Amino acid sequence: MAEHKHGEMDVRAQEATFVSFVHFLKWAVIVILGVLIFLALADG
Repeated sequence: MAEHKHGEMDVRAQEATFVSFVHFLKWAVIVILGVLIFLALADG
């Protein structure tokens, strides 16, 4: 088994995935809040 050296792993793919996840999560929260506000106002 290869010896592990701290800090040498290429993490660009993981960082790109995390950025995409945060972007998706931000828009999902915005949409959910919009739906909740619409439902609250449309309750009548």
